[in-house]
Formats: sequence, structure tokens, C-alpha cells
Amino acid sequence: QKVEPTIAYSLLRKAFLAVFFSLLIIFIYIAIRFKKWQWGLGGVVSLFHDTFIVITIFSLFNGILPFSLEIDQHFIAAILTVIGYSIMDSVIIFDRIREYQTLYPKRDMKTNMNAAINSTLNRTLNTSGITLMVLLAMFIFGGEVIRGFTFALLIGIAIGTYSSVLNATPVAYDTIQWLVRRKEKKALKAAK
Repeated sequence: QKVEPTIAYSLLRKAFLAVFFSLLIIFIYIAIRFKKWQWGLGGVVSLFHDTFIVITIFSLFNGILPFSLEIDQHFIAAILTVIGYSIMDSVIIFDRIREYQTLYPKRDMKTNMNAAINSTLNRTLNTSGITLMVLLAMFIFGGEVIRGFTFALLIGIAIGTYSSVLNATPVAYDTIQWLVRRKEKKALKAAK
């Protein structure tokens, strides 16, 4: 019925801590699984991007669209679903990159990444396309109660699909290349 400012601040602080620690755990998991922290960074940046876009769209279109865009338990469930979907898509792409690096060790990383993304692109688009078709049917025929939930999922799955390919992998690649260039500069300075 009534939420005092102290309780509201406590809930806000706990929510931020929960998000921070969950992203930290995802970062650590991916960094350990792929044996480089750059992959974890790419995954977390992609997740942040996905949730930020969904929240932004909900904020911008609240009151404009003819259905409810309230941030409630359904919205939180949709965001968590989008996060899970997006990170699994990123992990599949990362796995294929790791596989290509093992199969073709003489190729440079850029070529292996490009080939791995191209080989998983069909799977990614098929999976997302089928999921989006089901969500669209739920959005149209599901009723008012779940319309905001399915709208968040529609936006999140679409954003998460391109984010796994166009955000997570490039962030990991750029970070790895930055470290390689940094080591090369140190080696040149030491040689001089």
C-alpha cells in the first residue's frame, strides 16, 4: 500500500547490486569457459545493450502505444528471458569461433571469427525468426494481459539477435587486438 523513501532506496540499492553481481557472474563464467576475459566482456556489453534498448523503448513509447507498457513483474520476466536468450546466442557464436581457432590455427583471428559468424548466422536467424513468429502470434492473439510482455520479448529477441553478432564478437575481437598491439608496442620499446 505504502512504500517509504527509505524502503524504496533500499530496494533500488538491492536491485542495482543484484544486477551488478549477476553481470559479474556471467562475465566470470564466460571468461572461464573461453579462457579469456575478453569474451566475457563482449557478452556483458551485449547484455547491457539488449536490456538498455528494451527499457529505452518501453520508456519512450509508454502512453503512446495502445497497450500497457508498465514495468512490472511481467516486464522483469521478459528482460530476464531476453538476457538468457541473448547470452546463449553469444555463447554459441563464441563456441564456433573457438572451434574454428582449433581447426584452423594458422588463420588469423579475424578470418576465423568471420567464418564462424557466417557458419552460425543461418542457425541464429532461423531460431530467432521462428521465435519471433511465435511471439508475434502471441502479441496479436494473446490478449491485453500479456501484450506488454510479448512486446518486450519481441523487441528483446530482435535486438539480442543482432547484438550477439554485431556487438559481443566485435567487442571481444577489438579488446583482444588492443592487447596484442599493446604487447607489440612494449616489445618494440624494449628492443630499442
